[in-house]
Amino acid sequence: MAVVTMKSLLESGVHFGHQVKRWDPRMKKYIFAERNGIHIIDLQKTIVAIKDAYSAVRKVTSDGKSVLFVGTKKQAQQAIAKEAERCGMFFINNRWLGGMLTNFTTIKKSLLRLKKLEKMEIDGTFENLTKKEISGIQKEKAKLEKNLGGIKEMKELPGIIFIIDTHKEAIAVAEARRMGIPIVAVVDTNSDPELIDYPIPGNDDAIRAVSVFCDMVCRAVLAGKNQQKEESVEHPSDEIIDQIDTDATTEPLDDLDSTERFI
Repeated sequence: MAVVTMKSLLESGVHFGHQVKRWDPRMKKYIFAERNGIHIIDLQKTIVAIKDAYSAVRKVTSDGKSVLFVGTKKQAQQAIAKEAERCGMFFINNRWLGGMLTNFTTIKKSLLRLKKLEKMEIDGTFENLTKKEISGIQKEKAKLEKNLGGIKEMKELPGIIFIIDTHKEAIAVAEARRMGIPIVAVVDTNSDPELIDYPIPGNDDAIRAVSVFCDMVCRAVLAGKNQQKEESVEHPSDEIIDQIDTDATTEPLDDLDSTERFI
């Protein structure tokens, strides 16, 4: 079964690039033609790139690592959050804070602060505060939730990062490269594909096109998780095997009938 079909890519407008005057020459190998001053992306190459990206994401998640979805432009915000939540992964869809990967220790402090503020709301702490103090805390919480809510439970750096619009998310790309985190990204005709480990040539401005790419990554994550579950059943960990052996050896045999021991 195909990861995506040519029909779905065409219907979503994935093949429409930017105006010719805005192109990046490094995207030349992914461009099929020019129509009315617009570059048309070669969807045959897009499909090949999607298969490679799907395999990479699936491999990372089957190894038990996480995926970070990134897309802060308006067209991507909803799809990024929806698909990341559907597959139980993390996302940034409001604003990329500098140092989110390269200075993750500091970001974790902000995440702990967010959790503390959430706890204050439900444990009765607000009853002992003034209206002004409560208002200040709620504003701080709303700001942290807006920027960091999608990575609230992220305890370590992701195994791979998926980006919509590498032009807008240039800081995220730079940080991922510096930290050695593989990047899967949609690259439009105005982008540099050489900065990306798994570039997917396509339209990064149309909502339907963005939704197709986010859905693809989400399905890759779910496939990787299923593969991990199957492998854990077929090859149980040493801890589980040791526990089974311990349970077997500590079972009181004196309570069994002598004939039952050999059944």
